[in-house]
This record gives sequence, structure tokens and C-alpha cells, in this order.
Amino acid sequence: MKKTKIKNVFKQGAISSEFIGQSIGKHQSKTDIGAHNIFLGQVRADEIEGKMVSGIAYTAYEDMANEKFHEIREATFEKFNLSCMHIYHSIGEVNIGEICLFVFVSSPRRKEVFLALEYVVERIKKEAPIFGKELFNDNTHQWKVNS
Repeated sequence: MKKTKIKNVFKQGAISSEFIGQSIGKHQSKTDIGAHNIFLGQVRADEIEGKMVSGIAYTAYEDMANEKFHEIREATFEKFNLSCMHIYHSIGEVNIGEICLFVFVSSPRRKEVFLALEYVVERIKKEAPIFGKELFNDNTHQWKVNS
């Protein structure tokens, strides 16, 4: 596989349904693809110690994070027979109910997209230097711990 350049995966604020729809729509002309799989990470309205989360403010070491996303992307292409992959993560504030992570994988065959998507998302959650500050309805906050 040819080496690809490092892409900026970050989008300011929530990832809109329009953006997601347009991304999917652009693949209709790619007739070698037989399957797509999509992961949408959404901010939950968790209750933590009696306080309700109203959103998450994401920060990152963006250059380092983009390099890590690139590494994960390249490793995924080496491991699975994929035609295409897109990864986008929010930076800044995202309210409850809004999308903060969009991962889209495509392959000639369906089994590959299921395996590849889980692999990508698990690596992102474990390895990407992205930090979320949970914002509460009472105007307090705390750093989020990924589970």
C-alpha cells in the first residue's frame, strides 16, 4: 500500500449529521465497495456523583494525535482488506446528544468492515492523546476517564 500523508482528523465542535451524510454519499460512485460500517460516538447525559453531564470539552495534542490517528489508520489498512477509511474527532465543546467521533470504513466484503471498525475504535480509545473534560449542569467540570 502506498504511504498517505498525515491528515487532520479534528473538527471544531460537534460532527453534524449533514457532514456524516455527505461523507457517506461521496462513496456511491465507488463501485468496488461492497460494504460500509460506521461508528458514531455520542456524548451521553451521564449522572456522576449526583451531577448531570451537559457536554464534554475536548482538547488534544493535535500534532501528536494526528500522527497517532495516521499510525492507527495505516496499521488497519495493513491488517484488513479495506477500500477506504475516514476518521473525524471533535475538538472543543460538544453537547449531550451530539456526535464527537465518526469512523467510516469500507471494503469489498462485509466481514472486513466489522472487524476493522472494532479494531480502529478500540485503538483510538486506548492510544489517541485526546482529553475530555466533562461539563456539568452546575458549571463545574472534571476530566473524563475512558471506559
